[in-house]
Amino acid sequence: MKQIVKSAEETRAVAAEFAAGLAPGSLVALTGDLGSGKTEFVKGLAAGLGSPAQVTSPTFTLIHEYRGGRLPLFHMDFYRLTNGQELELIGFDDYLAEPGVCAIEWANRFPELIPADAIWVDISIGENNKRMICW
Repeated sequence: MKQIVKSAEETRAVAAEFAAGLAPGSLVALTGDLGSGKTEFVKGLAAGLGSPAQVTSPTFTLIHEYRGGRLPLFHMDFYRLTNGQELELIGFDDYLAEPGVCAIEWANRFPELIPADAIWVDISIGENNKRMICW
């Protein structure tokens, strides 16, 4: 599937619609350049799951948990991790076992650790600052 969006609001709207199809245990593996809209997509996921949370990037904290919606959302960011062993320290496998949705920014840094049933979402920046969202 592919969507072209022109704004952060449109990115969030696409993600909110996308969230309707997510089930407990879903993993959304996000890829894209810095500033492409990965966090905006997760904001839309949270809204689509019914979470009232103010979503922010977990670049420095590595994981944010958002509860209160249809499913809990575990928002991770692999950007600052240097090796897969660090994922053990943050309880990566424990989050995967939770009956919620995991959304991982920069999932392509450790693709070998991403489960085979993950939904890969790539966001690229095109002409006139438009974004192409592919999954």
